[in-house]
Amino acid sequence: MIQIDHLTKKFPNQKGLFDVSIQVDKGQIFGYLGPNGAGKSTTIRHLMGYMQPDIGKATINGYDCWKEPDKIHSLLGYVPGEISFVEGMTAVGFLDAMAGMRNLKSTTRRKELIETFDLDMRVPIRKMSKGMKQKLAIVNAFMHDPEVIILDEPSSGLDPLMQKTFVDLLHEEKSKGKTILISSHIFSELEDTADTIAIIRKGQIITVQELSLLKGEMTANSYEVEFYRQEDLQTIVHSGLVVQSHSGNKAVISVDREISEILKQISQYPIKALDIPRQRLEDVFMKYYYNEEA
Repeated sequence: MIQIDHLTKKFPNQKGLFDVSIQVDKGQIFGYLGPNGAGKSTTIRHLMGYMQPDIGKATINGYDCWKEPDKIHSLLGYVPGEISFVEGMTAVGFLDAMAGMRNLKSTTRRKELIETFDLDMRVPIRKMSKGMKQKLAIVNAFMHDPEVIILDEPSSGLDPLMQKTFVDLLHEEKSKGKTILISSHIFSELEDTADTIAIIRKGQIITVQELSLLKGEMTANSYEVEFYRQEDLQTIVHSGLVVQSHSGNKAVISVDREISEILKQISQYPIKALDIPRQRLEDVFMKYYYNEEA
């Protein structure tokens, strides 16, 4: 389990973290959302034991991240936001070195991951593309079967196929009971994986909600209706329904009352098409983010 209690870290430029508290339970995927500079990576650096908090603390499976970093690192798989390798090494040499540091003898899981992500181990690291380096970092983070996984923008540089492969990997790890925290700007990735979402703005958590509850807010707030006849559209425009916009034979109608009442009114006329758009996680994020800012 990952536990962060009242974590505060102030920098000279007035940025930092301010009274951040989150909890990630065993078997949970926790999504951490916020723009660049909001405090996501600073939070993760505290979890890795790289920063000492001014106030509060971070623990992983009961170990203090600042005071007991050696104990937490043995539990962790980690993909950093800024990946840096020793350019003179080969991929095989790097993974062998990391396995040696972890006293990892078996190569079975490593081979599975290399095959899953189609990673060419013959290419020297200095000649690898960003996407190849990202795949190498993912293999390194997962190959020792860690209990806790911390991911900072893990899909950066991956093509859409590999992003889907990575989402499948997260579901697989969750099914094994792993504890996963993922900071990502790819909304669809979190929509497909996360159980709980936290939104951070200017170093402060503005909401923590289960994704299932957020999805309740992602239901339609308008209908797009296309009528066969222009005169029917005009009747609807003047019917008392809230028409956000209309053009040609199409109208966008706000859901400001019982849906059955809206459908009863529009179904009096021949309808060519009815579209019920679903909000995306990105839309809900923007609503929370800018409402709090206001």
